[in-house]
Amino acid sequence: MFANYLIGLREGLEASLIVCILVAYLVKTDRRDALKPVWLGVGVAVAVALAFGAGLEFGSQEMTFKAQEALGGSLSIVAVGLVTWMVFWMRRTARHLKTELHGKLDTALRMGTAALVVTAFLAVGREGLETSLFVWTAVHATSNGTTEPVIGALLGLATAVVLGWLFYRGALRINLAKFFTWTGGMLVVVAAGVLAYGVHDLQEADFVGGLNNLAFDISSTIAPDGWLGTLLKGVFNFQPDPTVLQVVVWFVYLVPTLALFFAPAGLLSRRPDAVRASSSR
Repeated sequence: MFANYLIGLREGLEASLIVCILVAYLVKTDRRDALKPVWLGVGVAVAVALAFGAGLEFGSQEMTFKAQEALGGSLSIVAVGLVTWMVFWMRRTARHLKTELHGKLDTALRMGTAALVVTAFLAVGREGLETSLFVWTAVHATSNGTTEPVIGALLGLATAVVLGWLFYRGALRINLAKFFTWTGGMLVVVAAGVLAYGVHDLQEADFVGGLNNLAFDISSTIAPDGWLGTLLKGVFNFQPDPTVLQVVVWFVYLVPTLALFFAPAGLLSRRPDAVRASSSR
């Protein structure tokens, strides 16, 4: 449940902050007349995200087992790619997000009502679609036939809405750059588990071989349906009998991604010639 709560919180808070920034800017600039188009765009974005998630859930139920596994595995890889891009993007732009959104809103105000609706829809819609996709893949990766993963994701989204309201009211002030950095790092760990589980889905769909080539099997020590197995699966997508390919993919994704994510901001921007010069001393 914790992993899905983190996903709902992290993804939902981004959307909540975007809405808060848009609404607060319009209120402070005495453009309350533009609030209705903005809320309309937000509502349409939420509806599209919910419809997308519902389409994934109910559409997959009509498929054969192998087709479901192929779809789940493919979407897991896509979701991990989107989330990885998102956490790096947010870490880089968290400090400048407000200025960027204000600029887009000023342009939309000059263009009219339709532009305001589209601006709000695009700003929130991207977050909504990413959230729906990643929550769906994470829930399917961690679900053992229970509703706990769904409840965790919904609680995370609800917490994000409350925090967004508190931000708007000025009752809660934290360092957003640090918040998104540390939650982003935890989300990378969750994404590694989703990616490994997606590979397992593709193996079950016969898209990738090696299903019977297990890296290890500690099911007798950590039962998948026991409290420890359930806890590890819910937090890290851990399974006691992964294949060799799952373990390889997990390490290949997690180690370099975390190293790059927590690297000093100036390190990645250094020019190659500067790096060569410093290494030759």
